[in-house]
Amino acid sequence: MVVFGIDPGTAITGYSVLDESTGGNLVAIDYGVIRTPANTKQEDRLKLLFNQLNSLITLHRPSSCAVEKLFFQKNVKTALSVGEARGVIILCFALAGVPVYEYAPVEIKQAVAGYGNADKKQVQYMVKEILQLDEVPQPDDAADALAAAVCHMHSRKIIQLSE
Repeated sequence: MVVFGIDPGTAITGYSVLDESTGGNLVAIDYGVIRTPANTKQEDRLKLLFNQLNSLITLHRPSSCAVEKLFFQKNVKTALSVGEARGVIILCFALAGVPVYEYAPVEIKQAVAGYGNADKKQVQYMVKEILQLDEVPQPDDAADALAAAVCHMHSRKIIQLSE
């Protein structure tokens, strides 16, 4: 079961690809970020995000995707921009026939660190431990995408029961 995790953004979108080994351990297949150049028109940034994400979907052929929900931000312009990126991300997976599951940041922290108010460093450390990585994943956006995918992998059995 190949699962994508996405930490949405316009300038930087974190992505991850996880699978489950035959022993039941979670394995990071790929992770990183999609960056769009500063001072680029929003529509061009969204197009770049769309194209790069479609390439990753074609490469990895996921069975599902976990996307971090947008939480309230003080900067309305940033929130709208991230919301547009989330729309493009969800569209990419929908067009590929991949179901998308959305998780609030508190749900992701709870699933990964066991505490919904865990700080970023705690979550990153737990991602490293759960996936048996040599180092804490960098940059933060990639680590957040890994955390979203881990959350979904831990939640999928409950989801399957409710469907």
